[in-house]
Amino acid sequence: MAVMITDSCINCDACIDECPATAIVSADNAPVAGAEHTYVKPEKCIECVDSAVPKCADACPTEGCIVWDMPYTESYNDYYTQSDNYVIRVHKKKGLMSPLVAPRPYRENITAETREQHVSVGETLKLYN
Repeated sequence: MAVMITDSCINCDACIDECPATAIVSADNAPVAGAEHTYVKPEKCIECVDSAVPKCADACPTEGCIVWDMPYTESYNDYYTQSDNYVIRVHKKKGLMSPLVAPRPYRENITAETREQHVSVGETLKLYN
């Protein structure tokens, strides 16, 4: 997954249309029970590795709302599959789309410490003045 949306989200949904991987959904469509804000599906997020910055963070009007999370890779399988914060999609043929089954690309220059601390994407990539 790589990015997550915090509870500072104002539910404007500006990020949804910007996501090239269709990884972002409104609170009403979030797979987690009782979701109160826009949600990023970790099994789909690609951190927009082919762009200068993740498109969701570039579109978000709320400073600090979108933060780094752990990469969706085999090393963090338990982090995602045993978390109450995420509901991973189950594919009809492939089963649970866990990091073991479907790892996603991520920005290798973002440190594990930055990700663990859920540092703002905008702060890290200097989107804010």
